[in-house]
Amino acid sequence: MALTPLFLLLLTAVTAEPAHPGYAYAEGDGSSCDVAAVAVAERREEFDGGRIVDISHYYREEMPEWESADGTGGGFLRLVRSMRNGSDIANFSELRLTAHSGTHVDAPGHVFDHYYHAGFDVDTLDLAILNANVMEALHIPKGVRRVLFRTLNTDRKLMWKKEFDTSYVGFMKDGAQWLIDNTDIRLEVILVEALNLEHVTPGIYTLHCLPLRLRGSEGSPARCILIK
Repeated sequence: MALTPLFLLLLTAVTAEPAHPGYAYAEGDGSSCDVAAVAVAERREEFDGGRIVDISHYYREEMPEWESADGTGGGFLRLVRSMRNGSDIANFSELRLTAHSGTHVDAPGHVFDHYYHAGFDVDTLDLAILNANVMEALHIPKGVRRVLFRTLNTDRKLMWKKEFDTSYVGFMKDGAQWLIDNTDIRLEVILVEALNLEHVTPGIYTLHCLPLRLRGSEGSPARCILIK
C-alpha cells in the first residue's frame, strides 16, 4: 500500500513571512504581501478528513508521571535561547523527560533485567512490529498480531490527571495467557503505553509508531498514528 508522506502536524499563519511548505495557512497565504495575516495555530487529533488519527498524547505540565503527584511539571520544556531580544538567530528549547513519559514504547529491558544488560534497548526493536495493520477490538480473529486495547483508563481520563493513579487497568498473568491461547500474538511482543484512543472506534487500522533511537534506553517517547 502506497503511503503519502505526512507533513502537516501544526497549522499556523504568520504575519508577513514567506509560506512554509509544511504548514497550511488559516488566513491569507502567509506571503510578504499578506499584511493582514494573523498568527493562528490549530492543534488537531485527525488529519486528511479523519483518515489519519493521532493517538499519542501531547506533552504538557499536568501530564501524569510514574509515582508522581505533580505530573510532568513546568520545567520539562523551556526556551533557553530566544530570538525575541534579537541576540539569537534561532529559538532553542530544552526538553527534560523520563523515557516513559506520555505515549511511549517499552523495550524488553524495561521489566527484564537480563535483557537490559544484554543490550535489548529501543534502538534494537524491530520497527516492522510497530508499523503494520492493527485491530482494535476484543474479538480478535486469527492472523491478527497487533491489537490496541482501549480500557477504562481512557474512560476515566487517567492521562488527563496530574497525579499518577495506581489503580490503572493493566494486563495480569491470566490475561496475557489468554492472548497466547486464543490469538496469534505470542513472541516478539512490544508494548506501547498511554495511547489516546478516546476518539477511535473499533476496527482495522494501519498503525505507525516510532520511538526515538535512544541507544541504551529501555523506553522512549513515541509519536503514534492510525490510518484507516
